[in-house]
Amino acid sequence: MRVMKRATMTLPDDLTEALDRYVKAQEVRPPLTTVVQAALREYLRQRGFLRSYRPLRITPAAKGSGLTDVSLNHDRYFAETDE
Repeated sequence: MRVMKRATMTLPDDLTEALDRYVKAQEVRPPLTTVVQAALREYLRQRGFLRSYRPLRITPAAKGSGLTDVSLNHDRYFAETDE
C-alpha cells in the first residue's frame, strides 16, 4: 500500500498571487493540491529525478476474427460461442 506524504508549505506573495491567477483562469478550477503536484512533477522530471510517463501504445492484433462489427454486436457473439 502506498502512503502519501502530507506537507505544509509557506508560499511567498508572488507565488500565491500567480497561483491564484492561474486557478481562476481555468474553466474548471483545479484543487491546489493538483496544481502543486503537477508543478513538482514537471520540476523533478526536467531535472532527471522523475521518469517521464511513456504514452500508451495500442498495436493492432496480428490476427483478428475478421469480423468488423464486434464492437456493436459483442453480446450476440458471446451468446453464440460453443460451450
